[in-house]
Amino acid sequence: MSRKARRSRRWTPSAACCRRQAVVLRGGHQVAVPAEDLVPGDRVLLASGDKVPADLRLVRVKGLRIQEAALTGESVPVAKSADAVAVDAPLAERGGMAYSGTLVAQGQANGVVVATGDRTELGRIGTLLAGVEELTTPLLAQMAVFGRWLTIGILALTALTFLYGSLVQGEPWPEMVMAAVGLAVAAIPEGLPAVMTITLAIGVTRMARRNAIIRRLPAVETLGSVGIICSDKTGTLTRNELVVQTVVTTAGDCAVTGTGYRPEGEFRRDGKALDPAADPVLTELARAALLCNDAELQRGEEGWTVAGDPTDGALLALGMKAGLDAREEAARRPRTDVIPFESEHKYMATLHHDHEGHGLLYVKGAPERVLSMCAHVRAADGGSAPLDAAHWLARVEELAAGGQRVLALAARPALPTQTVLDMDDLREGLTLLGLCGFIDPAREEAVAAVAECQAAGIRVKMITGDHAGTAQAIGRQFNLSGDAVSGTELDRLDDAALVAVARDADVFARTTPEHKLRLVRALQTAGHTVAMTGDGVNDAPALKRADVGVAMGCKGTEAAKEAASMVLADDNFASIAHAVEEGRTVYDNLRKTILFMLPTNGAQALVILVAVLAGYTLPITPVQILWVNMVTAVTLGLALAFEPPEAAVMTRPPRPKDEPILPGFLIGRMVLVMALLVATSFGFFLLHEGHGDPTPVARTMAVNALVMGEIFFLLNARAITASVMNRRGLFGSRPVWISIGLMLVFQLAFTYAPPLQSLFGTAAVHWTQWVAMTAAGLAIFLAVEAEKAVTRRVMGRRG
Repeated sequence: MSRKARRSRRWTPSAACCRRQAVVLRGGHQVAVPAEDLVPGDRVLLASGDKVPADLRLVRVKGLRIQEAALTGESVPVAKSADAVAVDAPLAERGGMAYSGTLVAQGQANGVVVATGDRTELGRIGTLLAGVEELTTPLLAQMAVFGRWLTIGILALTALTFLYGSLVQGEPWPEMVMAAVGLAVAAIPEGLPAVMTITLAIGVTRMARRNAIIRRLPAVETLGSVGIICSDKTGTLTRNELVVQTVVTTAGDCAVTGTGYRPEGEFRRDGKALDPAADPVLTELARAALLCNDAELQRGEEGWTVAGDPTDGALLALGMKAGLDAREEAARRPRTDVIPFESEHKYMATLHHDHEGHGLLYVKGAPERVLSMCAHVRAADGGSAPLDAAHWLARVEELAAGGQRVLALAARPALPTQTVLDMDDLREGLTLLGLCGFIDPAREEAVAAVAECQAAGIRVKMITGDHAGTAQAIGRQFNLSGDAVSGTELDRLDDAALVAVARDADVFARTTPEHKLRLVRALQTAGHTVAMTGDGVNDAPALKRADVGVAMGCKGTEAAKEAASMVLADDNFASIAHAVEEGRTVYDNLRKTILFMLPTNGAQALVILVAVLAGYTLPITPVQILWVNMVTAVTLGLALAFEPPEAAVMTRPPRPKDEPILPGFLIGRMVLVMALLVATSFGFFLLHEGHGDPTPVARTMAVNALVMGEIFFLLNARAITASVMNRRGLFGSRPVWISIGLMLVFQLAFTYAPPLQSLFGTAAVHWTQWVAMTAAGLAIFLAVEAEKAVTRRVMGRRG
């Protein structure tokens, strides 16, 4: 049955709208059956455009190439054959197998079903993914512990306050209930969860502007602690666009510039620009690249793309860079016949005739195969010379060692009467034109981003399914250290040895999903916070296990996106570096928020506790404390969520996983600030009560003095250790000054508005008292800046 007939039979309306179909041989006839009904032993037929319905052992193959990038990470379609391979061959090198879920790029084949459902390689990955345990983020773990201890402490302190006041001081128990309630209201940072969520949400918005889309909110903060980024190669560090980088002819080696499939660039020999038109051998090779080709370059809104095989697209770009026009060349030398590329013979050949009756055939293919068919090589003057096959094979090895895929091109005149091209015409007598070295070039912005990460103390490791030589050559461009470690080598390591290898090596090649998952676990065992990037189904288990899984938004599979906590809208490693910067900024802002809110809430609680212990009237009532908590949370506390990145955010090393969110020096600062705020608030209360002012006036002064101290401390909190006594520190944040303005408006209403006076028990105060409270707040500001200066000196000596 013809392919056209098979297509029409398969895509009936009832089948197309429901389930994926497969064509099988049963009883000697071709039958279309639902893919899920396949059983081991079925003979399945494959054609170009099919999605492989099950794992197949190929029996007959004709020009079959399968796109396996989602499963193996290979950037180009893989040629298949019916030949057997070694039992321990890596997945990407099992040429006799076709795997479920991969796509037939070209050719035909039939094979025997050997696995279906969960037993396929794709199903095995799904099972692996289901068994991966997701980790909680460092911040969530720390905040859970902090929340438990804070709750226990507040409950214990509240109970002790009530018991002490009632039993020891002999105060009426209703007043002690109110004091205990006031202390609890003061101590609990009610606004902290909301402010933390808003801070994370702001980080999500900032990252989205930089092409990093967050799927799980806590991942924003986790990015700030990432110490190792395990990156896929194809499409992330590289462009996933093949380009001819080197052309080797008898006239010498040429470096070819340009990126992607854009037909713009130049040829350089010995560092000097070369005119291709002045080099007859180079021009002939470029013409062969155009004519022995089945692809087409297309220019669209997103730039140049290739319709067809990526290798053919790179050859088209090469010919156009040499100044040739593909359509004009095809019109001058129309194609008469073709032998398409097949994995069995490893070459493609085309027969052409010009309008004067001259015949010419071109061949391109695997170097060792083409060289075996050649007797001569094109000399620099355009003539022919005897071929030194050993020399050219050595040149092939040199290019391959540099990570380049190598293709040979050859030509031979044909008789004017020849109209059919047969393999017998190509067995010998060809003239080698030269070699082309292809590479998937590194993204320039990714090279800069990797360097930025390394400067920030973040190690970048490349984990790819590509060949070790290719991986190592790309790794050198990114300054990744050490030799490439293959998946076969990883299989021989136990978990303890793997930890050492995972820590020391930076390039891993020919890896499977299990390898990637084991590497991520090994790095986490060593105490690192790990980010993992990927785009294929094979990456999903490691993406889920990593502290931050990063999927590719453009070329990534749905399985990868579902497993990841972040998706890159532009598939660019540089966006990861930007996301890490934003993650560090978010963590800094969360720490600043906690640093601000805990001592201010603690000071309010201590005011009540000191009053109860000393037997004084409460300087601040519970309802007044509730007011302060409410307005400071929505104004002062929220302002720190909008803080821009600090200048050195990407020059400091990543924070350790076990580092507390509040180290010792910050706890000491919090104690200092609480003491200063308590002294200021209680001092103004005692001062005015001692002068005979009514209690409402004294309490109003106590509340406003506390608020003024919090306002000045907000300026201190804009930098954790750096001084803010400069223009950027004092005036570099519009949200801070907006929040201060709102806070002052609220406090003026709190002090002078009759409805609020009645509700909160406040009274008007003279403007000179505001000057005194401002001076007290300034004193707190200067004291904290002095403490910062001491801390910097101490930390500098330790460093």
